[in-house]
Amino acid sequence: MTEMVTYQHSYGKAYIPVYRFSARPLTGLSPIPESSFTGRTNMAFFHEVDLEVFGERFLRSYTDGDNRDVIATDSMKNFILRHSLDFDGATQEAFLFFLGSAFLKTYQHVEHVRLTAREIPFVPLTVPQNGQFVSSTIAFAASPGAYATATLALARDGGHTLVTEHQCGYVNQLLMKLSGSAFTGFIRDDYTTLPETRDRPLAIKLDVFWQYQTADDLLAPDHGRYVAAEQVRDLTRAVFASYTSESIQQLVHEMGMHILERFPQLRSVHLVAENRTRQIIAESTTDPMVKVCSDPFPAYGVIRLTVQRAV
Repeated sequence: MTEMVTYQHSYGKAYIPVYRFSARPLTGLSPIPESSFTGRTNMAFFHEVDLEVFGERFLRSYTDGDNRDVIATDSMKNFILRHSLDFDGATQEAFLFFLGSAFLKTYQHVEHVRLTAREIPFVPLTVPQNGQFVSSTIAFAASPGAYATATLALARDGGHTLVTEHQCGYVNQLLMKLSGSAFTGFIRDDYTTLPETRDRPLAIKLDVFWQYQTADDLLAPDHGRYVAAEQVRDLTRAVFASYTSESIQQLVHEMGMHILERFPQLRSVHLVAENRTRQIIAESTTDPMVKVCSDPFPAYGVIRLTVQRAV
């Protein structure tokens, strides 16, 4: 092949399970009315980590099979696991910043890195103690389903590490309510079989992502302007439960506007909602709340919305 080409390339290690016990507790959060979350002990600070590296010196391993600058992905896995012991922070994002900064310092030929963490949720067991029920500090149960996630891209800035991109999120929520959702007035033509409804049981799978106006608020050690995923979770659930919408589009817009109003330190919010509404099979003739539903046809409507502050 004689024509000129350009390359974009990276490589790394994905899905590194890190079970760090007894990290620094998360404290100092600013409370919001929609959430009772004020912090966490971080006794079970468990995450799945991806590390992706970038640099022009890696290109010759692709073009010439020359691996002299290649860091084995197995070595990346060991680096993440060993350095996780030294982490002294309390948040997922600070964890990624710590790991990425250490990696850039160790491997000077790496130009920049991108790291992602996905929470592995475990919750404390509730146990009897002195006639009361309390949260255990040593025993936990897996809590599959929704989880927090974050991605940071990092580069060198003189002798410091610079956050060049970031995204935080809380994903995989499955929410259902029995009333308070309508869908009417949409186009009706030869392809339309869906009936209009003024009030339906609604189920959605919801992913929410957000970005800060400045990474300083994201990584500040006092956490006064840090937005905890649990607070975003509770706020979106409060809107879901209380807001009567004409469509899922209107519902996610209400969620996005509430998030930006509640957290002025955020620049943008991105929401992805899948319509998982169950199919009504039978209804009571005397009580409209009494219904039997089943799972819907396995093709889901997907609604996306990004709400960003005007510059």
